[in-house]
Amino acid sequence: MLNVENLSIDFFNQEEKTWFKAVKQINFNVKKGTVLGIVGESGSGKSVTSFSIMRLHDERSAKITGDISFEQISLLNLSSNEIRQYRGNQISMIFQEPMTSLNPVFTCGYQVAEAIILHQKVDKAEAKKQTIALFNEVQLPRPEKIFDSYPHQISGGQKQRVMIAMALSCNPKLLIADEPTTALDVTVQKTILQLLLKLKEERNMAMIFISHDLGVVNEIADEVAVMYKGEIVEQGPAKSIFSNPQHLYTKGLLACRPSPALQLKKLPVVADFLTGKIDDASAHLQASNQLTNAEITLRREQLYAAQPLLKVENLCTWYPINSGLFSKKVDYVKAVDQINFEVFPGETLGLVGESGCGKTTLGRTILQLIKPTSGKVIFNGQDITAISKAELRKLRKDIQIIFQDPYASLNPKLSVGQSILEPLQVHKLYNNEAERKQRVLELMTKVGLKEEHFNRYPHEFSGGQRQRIVIARALALEPKFIICDESVSALDVSVQAQVLNLIKDLQREFGLTYIFISHDLAVVKHISDRILVMNKGKIEEEGFPEQIFYSPKAAYTKKLIEAIPGQ
Repeated sequence: MLNVENLSIDFFNQEEKTWFKAVKQINFNVKKGTVLGIVGESGSGKSVTSFSIMRLHDERSAKITGDISFEQISLLNLSSNEIRQYRGNQISMIFQEPMTSLNPVFTCGYQVAEAIILHQKVDKAEAKKQTIALFNEVQLPRPEKIFDSYPHQISGGQKQRVMIAMALSCNPKLLIADEPTTALDVTVQKTILQLLLKLKEERNMAMIFISHDLGVVNEIADEVAVMYKGEIVEQGPAKSIFSNPQHLYTKGLLACRPSPALQLKKLPVVADFLTGKIDDASAHLQASNQLTNAEITLRREQLYAAQPLLKVENLCTWYPINSGLFSKKVDYVKAVDQINFEVFPGETLGLVGESGCGKTTLGRTILQLIKPTSGKVIFNGQDITAISKAELRKLRKDIQIIFQDPYASLNPKLSVGQSILEPLQVHKLYNNEAERKQRVLELMTKVGLKEEHFNRYPHEFSGGQRQRIVIARALALEPKFIICDESVSALDVSVQAQVLNLIKDLQREFGLTYIFISHDLAVVKHISDRILVMNKGKIEEEGFPEQIFYSPKAAYTKKLIEAIPGQ
């Protein structure tokens, strides 16, 4: 159905007045009714390739050579008017981030109906009828209500389903799904993958599924193409790629994803394979990198012999639901409801659950960024819910947070050096600016950044580098306790491995205590000493990682484990 031959894509760099080669002489094809998985890290050229199939690049700054033929028609030779007959109609796309792809000022139903009216030339009533049928097909709850809802009023998984409905609205022959499950809960991710496969079978569509996560691609693809720095370095049937990878880059991608079945001291990273440090797909599994039962037992004896650093007692954070003319309270959303647990010095406590379960609210309530409705948070023997603002400000030195989105938590007007320096200035640490700057440079080196990065701004860095910047900022005040809120959820698996290794190394070096919040159970198992499973504002289950994984008591925990890709 689709043939891509010798495709190269170059972009013009306005500042340097040079051409940059983003995709280099790639070849692949997609057969009717099959799924091609294109996998690779951010910047490998995956999305750029898919955009070229749809002819979405600005042709004034992009130079595309080679051939892309769809059912024997060369798409690159079509005029702007001719390509519109294919785009959205016969070839459709689900974009990576549904919130930025959906228009916030129009309802979800209007946006899907608009595509139907445009391509099928039907009236509004028929378009609405078809849209609601599509919402039913993609298994959206209460389709009529979501038709009239705005994007901000529905969850991330529901927005992704709206995008799928829009992509399917004109019954395309080829569907391109660009990272459609990135940063979604594992349970929502599994549902979306099952939905895409079901729709593909029912409609006999071809599909290109783009992802940085080989575990996800393994669930859905018939054929796989692995991209690295604009080139396809390996391609073939999915079974052979996953069971017997040939290229070092593919071996690295497969190895660096945390495995629930293993307890490794350090995750391998792609660079280990590409530099020859690891040359065999299983070399990272050697005995020296495995945590033994004796080592685990000794660590637990040492951790739990101490007094808790943090005690949470009957903690509640409720939000009132107001209704009527006078905004009368009619009920409460119990985001955190009667929570009790302890965290010990030097421990990593994993907090896992789906979006909306109350994980982030709990983390922010512990830090007093959100005031609790009731209950106590006792840090180092002191109830921090009962202290003054001045006392709390002093305490901020000891308790820090690494937010979910590093870009949103960095001031775009401050250089990264200034962002890390700022807390030192606020708390008047060190004798002068020269000493503070020296401390910042030491921290930047510690987290794997370079000294010359001091004067650069957040937009000049990759996602993984930005995550390192906010880790350095959290460490600046030498805290005892850090909450990591989904701090690796949107990163490539290879960058994720680097950041997880860094978090563990810093804990050993500085004796840090963590609460590590995530929806990804495989990541939480790798990094945690104990795990709390949270659901609907309550602790569903708690225990050591092997207890949670191999003997889960709650049905909710079992559902989370079953949803892990590649299980």
